[in-house]
Amino acid sequence: MHKSLWTLARIIIIGAILGFLVSRLFGINTPVLKKNPPAEEQLSARLRLPPGFSISIYAKNLPGARMLRFTEAGDLLVSLPSDDRVVLLERDDNHDGAPDGRRDLLTGLKRPHGLDFYQGRLYVAETDAIGRVRFDARSRATQGEYERIVTDIPGGGNHWSRTVRFGPDGLMYVSVGSSCNACLENTPKRAALLRYDPDGGHETLFATGLRNTVGFDWHPVTHELFGVDNGRDFLSDDFPPCELNRIEQDKFYGWPYANGNKVPDPDFGAGNEERISGSEAPIHEFAAHASPLGITFLRSKNLPSKFKNSALVALHGSWNRTQKIGYKVVSLHFEPNGAIKERDFITGFERQGDVIGRPVDVAEGPDGAIYISDDFTGSIYRIYRHQ
Repeated sequence: MHKSLWTLARIIIIGAILGFLVSRLFGINTPVLKKNPPAEEQLSARLRLPPGFSISIYAKNLPGARMLRFTEAGDLLVSLPSDDRVVLLERDDNHDGAPDGRRDLLTGLKRPHGLDFYQGRLYVAETDAIGRVRFDARSRATQGEYERIVTDIPGGGNHWSRTVRFGPDGLMYVSVGSSCNACLENTPKRAALLRYDPDGGHETLFATGLRNTVGFDWHPVTHELFGVDNGRDFLSDDFPPCELNRIEQDKFYGWPYANGNKVPDPDFGAGNEERISGSEAPIHEFAAHASPLGITFLRSKNLPSKFKNSALVALHGSWNRTQKIGYKVVSLHFEPNGAIKERDFITGFERQGDVIGRPVDVAEGPDGAIYISDDFTGSIYRIYRHQ
């Protein structure tokens, strides 16, 4: 064998051995970044959806695509934190299955993530601030200057993303993840859900002990607030679970003292039994390390009746697990007796360790379709019912 080829072979073999050892010793098994979205034929061959649904790629070349929000005119906004910008995808008026155009709506931001609209303004959650700007949906243009109305949010850290949503009460809710895997924070604004007036005033520490609640939404009938939370790492393959919490004001949800259903944390549980006892347990547990990110309650009347008032959750997929898990979209069905049933909605992004996509956020379009962002390939998927 040629010397250079032998050297390359040795590097590959050593890399494979090191990767195996790291996976087994530390549970680190993360997919390597791919630049291209899956081909349409690969989607058809790999992905499985409920009967009557199909999936296609709606948009590509959106590096690190994260949170989604539709405008009143039916255009789709996508946050690209890695590029510090927000992109507008024009609605598909010619019905060719793709946006009619695209443009940068906002640039020069600091890791923009969450998006929402309220009273004619677009709100953006940057990693250390909340900003807003007037937005005209018909002209697809911002008006006036972008202003940061909250500037003292702790930024960066292990969990850098921030999500902003307006509740049925007309107030602004902002989630701030923990700075670490498991630790005692030096600011109460970490691992918490904050609440503000629309202008950024009257800050309230709404709920605490939420390690990394990236996605949250309100039930369309009861208006209860539900959020998905990511459990801590480096305990085991199958513990602790990720969580769905019913988030209520002034309640404490356990982190870092407890995991799952009030199970004391091995590092921070001892001596905090009273805090653990008084904490709120999750109302539903996802598989450990599945990493739920976006959650959206379905409101469309065009969906089958079994999906009425159900929620879709994007499971971004594990990295701290010897065998990969997650990498799919599930539906949560709220039963009359209070039980919550989890069912697969889209599977196949991961197969035998091979990953072709990582779902992040879920949005319902005015066309009745469901849109899923994928930060692994920089894509948006469109899920629609057969006619």
